[in-house]
Amino acid sequence: MAEITAALVKELREKSGAGMMDCKKALQENGGDIDAAIDWLRTKGLSKAAKKSDRAAAEGLVAAATRKDGAGMTGVVVELNAETDFVARNELFQSAAKDIALVALDVEGVEAISAAKTAKGEVVTDVVTNLIATIGENMMLRRASRLTVAQGAVASYIHAAAAPDLGRIGVLVALEGAGDQAKLQEVGRKIAMHVAATNPL
Repeated sequence: MAEITAALVKELREKSGAGMMDCKKALQENGGDIDAAIDWLRTKGLSKAAKKSDRAAAEGLVAAATRKDGAGMTGVVVELNAETDFVARNELFQSAAKDIALVALDVEGVEAISAAKTAKGEVVTDVVTNLIATIGENMMLRRASRLTVAQGAVASYIHAAAAPDLGRIGVLVALEGAGDQAKLQEVGRKIAMHVAATNPL
């Protein structure tokens, strides 16, 4: 049987994002084979994720993304939930929220987004499942909203931002018009700030 060195455990941890003890156990179970250990961790992660699926996930982050489409724009906000607000400060969680927001620029609706692939080629559902296995909390893509204008601007505002375009409250405002797109976006952002503050109907 191959010796399970600290360097091997470290390499698997970097590749999989799993905990040290899980990585060591995976390598022991698979005779030091990194690829087999990754598959083993993935399988264990799926069963862990299934066990956690009934736990409430009411914390998390809202991620926003906008894209210029010629004279128009598209903007999205997505809500990725976890069990505790502590997870919202996790870099893996934040990165996943940003990746999912970029997917939502082209795909509408939670089910369609969940089935779509990120720019890294991973299916969004698998990204969330792998996060559950790595971080150890139930998570879910709760909702998403998308606004598009053929001519004008879509502005986003994130209140209490944990990182750029990531926070607790997200607002999108679409302004249609033939005016200067940058100025429209600036006005839209100011309106979005008021929306976040006053929660209008």
